[in-house]
Order: sequence, then C-alpha cells, then structure tokens
Amino acid sequence: MTRTDLHWDPASPAAQQDQIAAYDAQRRRCPLAHSEPLGWSLLGHAEVMRALLDHATFSNAVSAHPAVPNGMDPPEHTRFRAVVDRYFGAEAMAAFEPACRRIADTLAGRLADGEVELMAGLADDFALEAQCAFMGWPESLHEPLRQWTRRNAEATRSRHPEATAGVAQLFAGYVGAELDARRAAGRAAPDDPTTRLLAERVDGRPLGDAEIVSIVRNWTVGELGTIAASIGIVAHYLAAHPPLQEALRADPSGLPAAIDEILRIQAPLIANRRVTTRPVEVAGQRLGAGERVTLIWASANRDEAVFGDPDAFDPERNAAQNLLYGAGIHVCPGAPLARLELRLVVEALLARTRAIRPSDRPPVLAVYPSSGFATLPLRIETAADPG
Repeated sequence: MTRTDLHWDPASPAAQQDQIAAYDAQRRRCPLAHSEPLGWSLLGHAEVMRALLDHATFSNAVSAHPAVPNGMDPPEHTRFRAVVDRYFGAEAMAAFEPACRRIADTLAGRLADGEVELMAGLADDFALEAQCAFMGWPESLHEPLRQWTRRNAEATRSRHPEATAGVAQLFAGYVGAELDARRAAGRAAPDDPTTRLLAERVDGRPLGDAEIVSIVRNWTVGELGTIAASIGIVAHYLAAHPPLQEALRADPSGLPAAIDEILRIQAPLIANRRVTTRPVEVAGQRLGAGERVTLIWASANRDEAVFGDPDAFDPERNAAQNLLYGAGIHVCPGAPLARLELRLVVEALLARTRAIRPSDRPPVLAVYPSSGFATLPLRIETAADPG
C-alpha cells in the first residue's frame, strides 16, 4: 500500500461542508490516511488508542515552541503534569462552582422568546466569562480574548508560522500583564490560579514566565474554543431530540452522562498532533521515525467497530470507550472543569426554557480546525425565572 493509495484531502469541499461525514467516509475506507497538511491521520478507535497508550513511540513533542505540559513526554511531562493537575481537583472545582453557576444563570436568563443565535447569544460569552472568572482575569480582557480566539483559529487554519507566532506573542502579552500586576501587588494579589502559578516550583525552581504562559495558553485555547463548541453541539442535539430534552429538564442528574455521549457523537475538538520517535506499523502501513501523525478524535469516537451505529445515543454502553477527553498519560487535565462548566450551563439553559427547537434557518457548521457550529439559530420558549 502506497501513500497515493492512502491519500485524502481533509480540506476538500466535502470536508469543509461537513467534517464529521467526511471523517466517517474516510475511516470506512481505511483507518489510516495521509495528507500534506496533517501527515498521517489516525481515524480508527484502535489506531488512536494505540498512539495514546504508546507515548514512547508517538511523542507529544511536536511544537517548536514551549507547550507545557501537553507538548512534553515523560519524565519532563510527569513533573509539570503534577503541577497542572492540582488546579483541577475536586476542591478547586467545588470552590469555582458558585461563580460558574452565576455566570451560567445570568447568561441563560438573558435569552428571550423567539429565535436566538446561540453561539453569539450564549456559548461564546459563557466560555469567555467562565475562563476569565476561573483565572481571576478582569472584564477588560473579555473583548481582547474574544478577538484573539478568532485570530488564533484563523492563524491555525492558515498554517503560516508568522501568523501563529503573532497570535502567540499577543497572548503572551495579555498573560504577562496579569503576572506583572500580581507581582506588583505582592501580598495583596488575589488568590487565584494566575497568582498561584507564580509560586509553583518544578525541580526546585520557580516556573518561568514562558512556562506559565504556555500552561495558561493551553487552558485558554481549550476553554474558549472547545467549551463554546460543546455548548452549541449539545443545544443543537437537544433541540433535535425533544424527548431527551424534556427528560433532562425534568431530571438534570442525567446531564453529565448525556453531555459526554452527545459530544462523542459530534466532537467539539477535532484532532491533536503526535510525531513518531521510531519506525512503527499502523493499520498495515509502515511509518518511519519522525513522521507527523494526527489523531482524529472526531472519527475515532464514531468508529462502528467500537460503538456500532455511531449516531445511536447510548451513554451507558459507550462511556468506557469514549475518547472525549483522551486517554493515557495525556488525558485532558481540564476535564473536571469542562464537565463542571458544561453541566452548569446546560442545566441553566434547560431551567430557563420550556422548549428549545430548531429554527427554520439552518445552522452553519464550523470548519477545521474548529468544530461544532459557526452560527446556530434556535427557537427558544422561555420559562419563568427558576429563582
């Protein structure tokens, strides 16, 4: 089998029109494919799991710039991951929950009867405000970060090193200003994750500003883009499935499992990168050392060999194999925060509405590297204030 046989175009018109359908079609042809922009794409669940669990062969050190800890391998990854995990423990999530709930309730309470554009009307604002609240950042950063998120997606899509370097430098400026303000405040600095990162130590030394910026950028990119996409995906699914919507409105305890399963069906994060450290055989194809590899979550989580009908909603059956937050040593450290935020915002949306229905106007799907919806018109019938 040659590269020509395995060639696919992830930027084709079909893929731009409907990424999920394009990935399904390619996976059914072959769980491995090659393209210039993505290198070797792993589309099958087994192939992705192979890469996740064999981190010695499939390295995360893919970037020329610092990527802490997601762009590291053990033992370096282990040391930094121990620092990051502390920010997403049960105690930290319990402390953040009241503020996050207030944001969700406030934004959901602003929705009015009739047609709403859910991405601009709820999803984007919630992701932005929740992330700033979690980090302890001021409201004055809301609009700059909103614009930065768009520029970052455009730069990633362009694949121009100058563009990606430019947005990275811009973000470093935002975080650097917050770090400087906390240093200047001394003991009067707020007790928030941004301040606490200044006191962290690895190998007996403080974290450098570049390392803190890298950690925070990883959190922020994941939160702003992926949380907003997740809200849109879940709202769209519930609008299309009224019985499930009504069941969850009546009993929100089912939300965590339902949200995870909906996001298995339509991934909020399309892909992550790896690079091979040594020759390896995948799906019958020999890959050499130094090959670029892309893990296509949006395909692996719909693999018929594991999930049967990929569109069948079955949280109990599918939970154990769901790769929504990855697996192995690089499983998403922010999963507890993401699950908390999504539970609270969907719960608020259901509490503030009697019905969420599709609009007569179709949504516009996002294109790679984004997922979910660029615009999502829905019809909302509001409920009385639950408070």
